[in-house]
Amino acid sequence: MKTLRISNDAHQKLTAILLPSLPPELLTETQNFIETNRQLGYSSREELIRDSIRKQLRALKEESIYLEVPKEESEKIRQALNDLNTEFLSVDDFINQQIRNLLQMHQELIKEKEDFERKAPQ
Repeated sequence: MKTLRISNDAHQKLTAILLPSLPPELLTETQNFIETNRQLGYSSREELIRDSIRKQLRALKEESIYLEVPKEESEKIRQALNDLNTEFLSVDDFINQQIRNLLQMHQELIKEKEDFERKAPQ
């Protein structure tokens, strides 16, 4: 794939053509977000918008759900995980492990219940 360098002005004009239904203030907010959060890995508004649309579509099609954790609490959890020297890499990792553990415990409960019902006299 070849890369074409264009001026910021040309980029903004092309973006306006490709994303005409988005208000300019939303595009500006998106660009500012990308610039102040480079660690997230987004290199363009289009990339962030595509990723956001994909996530929203998965949620709308009920393929996944997204849980909101207030940032203040998330930071406290992250710090606690770090201070307690846990094996969890992130808050997401911790939450996902808790979900897996609960589902495994539930499966074991179901199996025990089925075993009990099979052994019970009829």
